[in-house]
Amino acid sequence: MSYTQVSSFQNDSNLGHLYLVPTPIGNLGDMTTRAIEILQSVELIAAEDTRNTAKLLNYFEIKTPQISFHEHNTQERIPRLLEYLQNGKDIAQVSDAGMPSISDPGHELVVACVKKQIPVIPLPGANAALTALIASGLVPQPFLFYGFLPRKIKDQKDELQQLNKQTVTLIFYESPHRLKKTLVAMKNVFGEEREVVLCRELTKRYEEFIRGNMAELCLWSETAEIRGEFVVLVSGNSNCKDDTSEKDELAKLSLKAQVEYLIEHEAMKPNIAIKEIAKRNALKKQEVYNKYHQID
Repeated sequence: MSYTQVSSFQNDSNLGHLYLVPTPIGNLGDMTTRAIEILQSVELIAAEDTRNTAKLLNYFEIKTPQISFHEHNTQERIPRLLEYLQNGKDIAQVSDAGMPSISDPGHELVVACVKKQIPVIPLPGANAALTALIASGLVPQPFLFYGFLPRKIKDQKDELQQLNKQTVTLIFYESPHRLKKTLVAMKNVFGEEREVVLCRELTKRYEEFIRGNMAELCLWSETAEIRGEFVVLVSGNSNCKDDTSEKDELAKLSLKAQVEYLIEHEAMKPNIAIKEIAKRNALKKQEVYNKYHQID
C-alpha cells in the first residue's frame, strides 16, 4: 500500500474542497469569522438538520443552499456529494452543534473523500467535550473521549467494566432523560468514591457544573430537575495497577483457569471473560469457549 499526500490549500486539480465547519454549542457568539466566510463562499452546505442550520444561517445572513446529511441518509447522499466535489464545487459540512464527526454525522463522508483524494479541510471551533474538560477541575490530560454509552443495559455495563481499567479522565455525553440511570450504572462499576463533574447548558445562560463523587451525584439526581444535554467527566481509576506481571502469571494457567480468574477477580461475565482471554492468547473465541465449557 502506497501513502497519499493531499494538500489542503495548494490543490492543482479541479476538485472541490470539503470543509468541516464547527457550529456553536449554544452561544452564537462562538461562531468564528472564518466559519461564517466559508459558509458564505461554498456552493453547498451539508447539514445534519437543515431546519436547525437554517436558524444559524438566517442569523448570520448566509444564503448558501443546504442539503440534509444525517445518519439515516448517509449512503444515499455520499455519491451525490462526491459528484459535486469531483466537479470542482466546494461543500461545507456542519452538524447541529459542535464538531462534525464527534458524536455527530460526518465520518463516512470524510472517509469517502480521503479515498478519492479530495481535500478535506477542518476548521477549529466549539466542542462540548474539551470545553467541559478544561473547566472541570479534573486532570485535563491524558483523557479518553467516549461519547454516548450504549443504550442496552448489558452492553453499557460491559463497556463500563472495560473503561474501569482506565487511569485517565473519561469524557461522556448523555441526554437528560438517561442521565440518572447512567450515573447509577457508573456507580455500580466505578464505585462510590470516583470524582464526577456534570456539565450542562455549556456556553448558555444557565451553564452549570455539578461536582462531587459518584454517590453524591447519584443522590443529587434523585431530586434534581434534570434539563439540557450533559457532558459527564469521571476521574481516572487511581487504584488500577500495572497488570503486566499479572498477565504473565495468568498466561501460565490453562485457558479454563484464565477465564475463571477474570470472572472471579475482575467481575466479568463468562462471555466477556472468554472474549478477553481469546484476545490475550491470539485465539479464536470459539476455541476458548470450548475449553471453558469442556467441549471436545
